[in-house]
Amino acid sequence: MMAGTGATEGADMSSTPAAPALAGHQFTRGMPADHVAALSGAARHIKVPARHRLFDEGGTADRFWLIQAGQVALDMHVPGRGLVVIEALGMGDVIGWSWLYPPYQWRLGAIAMRPTQAFEVDGPAVREMCAADAGFGYELTRRFLAVVVNRLQATRSRLIDLSTRSPDWP
Repeated sequence: MMAGTGATEGADMSSTPAAPALAGHQFTRGMPADHVAALSGAARHIKVPARHRLFDEGGTADRFWLIQAGQVALDMHVPGRGLVVIEALGMGDVIGWSWLYPPYQWRLGAIAMRPTQAFEVDGPAVREMCAADAGFGYELTRRFLAVVVNRLQATRSRLIDLSTRSPDWP
C-alpha cells in the first residue's frame, strides 16, 4: 500500500499525543519545549499490526514515524534479488525522511515486522512549520540529517554485504 493513499489503513488511530509523551522519544529529546509542542500538533499516536506495509519505495512521502515500540523493516528492491531488508528499526528510531526533501518520494519501503506503536507525523504540516519558524526548521533538519546519514550508512553496508554473497543467499 502506498503512502499518501491510505498507508495507515488498518492501523489503529488514536488522538493527538500530548507534548510530554512526544518529548520522551529519543528523536525529540532535548528539543525546545515549544518545538515539541508544535510537532505534537501535527502528530497522532498509531498502532500498526505485524506485516502491515507503511509505504513502498517510490510512493509519495507525506509523513514520518517516531517508533515507541515494535519493529519495522526498511526494504528496497534490488535487481536479481527482489525485496531486500536494509535495516530493522525499533523503539526510539525514526522512519522516513523523504517527506522533507523534494521530490517527496520514498527511497525505501517499510513493513511492520512486529506489532508497532508510533507517533505518525504529518510531513506537509511540518514543512510549513519549518518555513514559518527558521529555528524550528534548523532544529528538525539537524536531527533528520543524522537520520539520513545513519540510513545511508546502513544501506551502504547492506549492499556491500549483498555484493559479496551468492545470488541465492536471502
